[in-house]
Amino acid sequence: MSTGDKIENTGDKLKGTVKEAAGKAVGNERLEAEGRADKTKGDLKQAGEHVKDAFKS
Repeated sequence: MSTGDKIENTGDKLKGTVKEAAGKAVGNERLEAEGRADKTKGDLKQAGEHVKDAFKS
């Protein structure tokens, strides 16, 4: 996994965590759901990168 991909995936997860926390704090369910979706997106992208790395070896 390249460093750029790793940073982007971590950024998605961090953005999701912040959105989710903000949504919970203000009682905005839509923002909370968006945060969970962003975190999941980052996790899935990172898992995909791990699979690609496994096949490269």
